[in-house]
Amino acid sequence: MTTIFDHNGLQVERSTTVGHLIASRRSNAHSAQVTAESAEEGSAAEVAGIEMIVCRSAFVGAVREGTSKVFVTAAIDFCGAVTDDEMLAAAYTALNEGADAIITGRRAETVRRLTDEKIPVMGHLGFIPNKSTWYNGIRAIGKTADEAMALWDQFRRLEDAGAFGVECELIPAEVMKEINQRTGLVTVSLGSGADADVMFLFSSDVCGESERLPRHARAYGDIAGLRAQIVDERVKALSAFRADIAAKNYPGPAESAVIEPDELARLIDRMN
Repeated sequence: MTTIFDHNGLQVERSTTVGHLIASRRSNAHSAQVTAESAEEGSAAEVAGIEMIVCRSAFVGAVREGTSKVFVTAAIDFCGAVTDDEMLAAAYTALNEGADAIITGRRAETVRRLTDEKIPVMGHLGFIPNKSTWYNGIRAIGKTADEAMALWDQFRRLEDAGAFGVECELIPAEVMKEINQRTGLVTVSLGSGADADVMFLFSSDVCGESERLPRHARAYGDIAGLRAQIVDERVKALSAFRADIAAKNYPGPAESAVIEPDELARLIDRMN
């Protein structure tokens, strides 16, 4: 753990920092990043030893209720901010809520607007889901030399804009390796192979909650199965309750309050 002052000037401990991530580049000591949207998920990540969480900016406060130590990156592209000034305001709001950095897939000029204020910014390159219509579907980005060179140019422009890191989504592993050897950015691999600095998966995939597991993901749990068991157990219990009512087996003596016989006799006498 490293002791720092957060954006609000409070002394806190963090599992990692921007400075540590930069210094540890290409060390083969990969950090782990997952998603979270609640205090429960944030707490679970901290207990599990996960160093980094990424969440939508609206959930930073909730995540921070569950973890004071994990490095939290806030995604500000989903908060309704449009102009660069609005993006800057959204970034400050996220930092005030407890984020350590922000992530955006916006243009280099927007990134520069944020980094000029010394805000730690992570970019998003490769496959960007809300831009997938431009890619003609869900696919890896950089599978041809021309497309990979265009991607490499985006990396250089992002670094020049002052970003410290970049989420690299669905980039061919060999391309990611070549880029990682040449960029100064901290690279976060989401389906982009092992030659990056941080390995990232969605918690829903890791914990076995997703209906369909993406090719790049691996499930380590079966929460979906447990939830199905809960549904079955709920229906089983409710059905048994209804059957007992029909059979006049509920309520029984154990579930009913009683009155002493003499008190009951006095009541009946008065009522008559």
